[in-house]
Amino acid sequence: MEIIIQPDSQQASQIAARIVAKIVKEKPDAVLGFATGNTPLQLYKNLARMHREEGLDFGRVTTFNLDEYVGIPPVHPSSLHSYMWAHLFSQINIPRERINIPDSLATDIPALCRQYEQAIRSAGGIDAQVLGIGTNGHLGFNEPSSSLYSRTRIKTLTEETRLNNAAAFGGHDNVPLHVITMGLGTILDSRLCLLMAFGKKKAKAIALSAEGPVTAAVPGTVLQLHPRAIIILDKEAASELKMADYYTWVYEHKPSWQKY
Repeated sequence: MEIIIQPDSQQASQIAARIVAKIVKEKPDAVLGFATGNTPLQLYKNLARMHREEGLDFGRVTTFNLDEYVGIPPVHPSSLHSYMWAHLFSQINIPRERINIPDSLATDIPALCRQYEQAIRSAGGIDAQVLGIGTNGHLGFNEPSSSLYSRTRIKTLTEETRLNNAAAFGGHDNVPLHVITMGLGTILDSRLCLLMAFGKKKAKAIALSAEGPVTAAVPGTVLQLHPRAIIILDKEAASELKMADYYTWVYEHKPSWQKY
């Protein structure tokens, strides 16, 4: 696990964008996994800028999103479909047929989940999975107690998660109870896991995930089992890490060919 601490979310997001861009340049038909929420917004702005100003080409890229709410149409303003089109897909040259987001209106959810897993395998697996983390340590919508080797499936959201997402739906009562999410095992299959976290409210979840014991009670700890997990933080999100000074020292003394 590599932990990169930056002064603020803007500088952290620039590093994340350089990592994703490097993958796309080296492998034009890369398979990317995307997340939603406030955390990756600056990453997506940077990728859109790189496409616009530097010619970063997404024409052969395939994408898979982590999750989607159950029961709301893709055109709903708070759907994760709408989020991705508003913040990234409408601003880059990715073909629509290469975009994969769970079907929020599927009538047979178990079958949909099996098909989603098969689609990832058929695409060759995910080269880089972008992740955020919940205040309770969830990855995707894998809430605490999720199996560390779970696959894409339906999950019931905790009240904490629903409260955290209430603003997007105009109130807690409007937040869907259920979601379709990649499992933790699905996430672990990615060749690179790129987790970003910003702000003091994420500090406890980050400290537990990076330095605590591996446990289903904190799903983020599963990244300790991944051979290439990069965690990019601002100072506030890193504030409860016991080894923060060490992580900073390591990053500052990386050999030039390992820097982003």
